[in-house]
Amino acid sequence: QVQVVESGGGLVQAGGSLRLSCTVSGLTFDNYTVGWFRQAPGTEREGVSCIKWSGGSSSYVDSVKGRFTISRDGARNTVYLQMNSLKPDDTAMYFCAAADVAYCTRDLLLAGNFIYWGQGTQVTVSS
Repeated sequence: QVQVVESGGGLVQAGGSLRLSCTVSGLTFDNYTVGWFRQAPGTEREGVSCIKWSGGSSSYVDSVKGRFTISRDGARNTVYLQMNSLKPDDTAMYFCAAADVAYCTRDLLLAGNFIYWGQGTQVTVSS
């Protein structure tokens, strides 16, 4: 049984930082990719970043480039999203998801490409 669990959301002032964590368990193969998505009320789920689990490729949506960094810790089965210089527009529910593909590109960051999803963690950035 695959489980995806996010943590690390919260309330932060504009310009501040948060680090989100995503633990994936139960996958029986290593050729997968983990992505972060976000969804604000009344909007579609937006792909933010992804990373190939076995290492190497990562990608970001333009609006977070230079501010967000995705990384992985293989020993902890955890993917992190370090979010710096946060803006009120970053306010959303953030979701972690896994796709059974072994690559990460900007084109992969569509919700329909990801199979396993967590419940989400709320990020609120005050102005």
